[in-house]
Amino acid sequence: MTDWTKKHERFLQDNIPTRLGHLAANLARINSFSDNSTHPDFVVSLIRESKYFIEWTASQMDIDQAAELVELGRTLTHWQFNWEKIWSDTTALNQVQAEVSLWSQRVLNMSGLLSESI
Repeated sequence: MTDWTKKHERFLQDNIPTRLGHLAANLARINSFSDNSTHPDFVVSLIRESKYFIEWTASQMDIDQAAELVELGRTLTHWQFNWEKIWSDTTALNQVQAEVSLWSQRVLNMSGLLSESI
């Protein structure tokens, strides 16, 4: 069982770009683990955690980026509530994988982490 209070406190210590990087990584994991038929529960837990990451971040962003994250949250909620059905339908699962891959890249771009100099 996840201690969401501790996770929340730790997550808020990071700056917005890093938080978005964590969210993008979770989305990439959703895509990756959706390929493996032995991990449907893990994917649902990643979806749940990603929704928290959005909740804990969006309110501190500009309105346009926050709106994008809210849209992502709605998509994740839809997937979460329909995961059993999606998991058993190859076409639906492929669609989710395509969408989550795009969202991962979109959030990573939003973070600005790729454009920071090393």
